[in-house]
Amino acid sequence: MNQTEPDFWVLEYVTITKDPRTGLVVAIGGTDQAADILQRTGGFLPAPGPRGDYHRLPHGLPVKQQHLKATGASHALLAAGHSVHLDPALNMLATPDGEREAALRYLTQLAERASAAETSSEVAEVLTEVAAPVHGLLLLTREVIVRSWIAASNLHGAAPGEEPEPLAPLGGAASSLSEAARVVLQARNHAARRTQPPTTVPAPYRVQSAASRRR
Repeated sequence: MNQTEPDFWVLEYVTITKDPRTGLVVAIGGTDQAADILQRTGGFLPAPGPRGDYHRLPHGLPVKQQHLKATGASHALLAAGHSVHLDPALNMLATPDGEREAALRYLTQLAERASAAETSSEVAEVLTEVAAPVHGLLLLTREVIVRSWIAASNLHGAAPGEEPEPLAPLGGAASSLSEAARVVLQARNHAARRTQPPTTVPAPYRVQSAASRRR
């Protein structure tokens, strides 16, 4: 008896994410039913794209509304049987403590990898995570400080260069982090080039050579 593969009613995958260039929350993929859910439960709008139609939230929505609508739409899609990927940054149900714990685990793992490194390339991999030009930890930390500096200055009504003394040094701290990233990146590049450990003369040979010289 020949066995045939069954037909599965798997609905097309839907991805809900935030476009980094435009800042718009977009939903890509899905069937007509998914489009209906996106429009009814999330307030998404249909839009033509270079690779086919997609959906997006309206321009100018506050960040909290973006998160609320994206999360609500994703759960409605899941309840209807669709496969959905929701960008974790948009998920209102994600717990901040969970993200903080994940960040701490990540830093601990980096320290453990550095301690256990046996080659220069392994050291370089760790330093890359610290000082990569776009997503390195130092530059991401600098971004947090700069944005906090700008926000605090705006809340105090201070013009650039006229911030209160506790806020003014934040600019210097941001510059120091940029310099630290540059130094670490140089060290990373040096470590990455050293693919082989330096050759050393075996100890027995050195002892024999010394004895030969004495003779």
